[in-house]
Amino acid sequence: MAFYAYMLRCRDGSLYSGWTNDLKKRLKAHNEGCASRYTRSRLPAELVYFEALPTREAAMRRECALKRLTRSAKLALIEGWEPDAAESLR
Repeated sequence: MAFYAYMLRCRDGSLYSGWTNDLKKRLKAHNEGCASRYTRSRLPAELVYFEALPTREAAMRRECALKRLTRSAKLALIEGWEPDAAESLR
């Protein structure tokens, strides 16, 4: 089973970081307003970055590391990411 650390861009331009074991289901839940209080009021949310990780603990650690990044570092990470990897999840 794969686990994921991910970032979403909300309607207001803010970035949200999280982790999950089912990225497609989690993105759907975010956009239905069921996944997070933060994103619920900032819909729609667009998947802009994710990393597949081998364990739940690794995904949780990566989520924490993503949250500690500055906004400019997050944007640089997103800019350097291969968006083709996410096409099957949209």
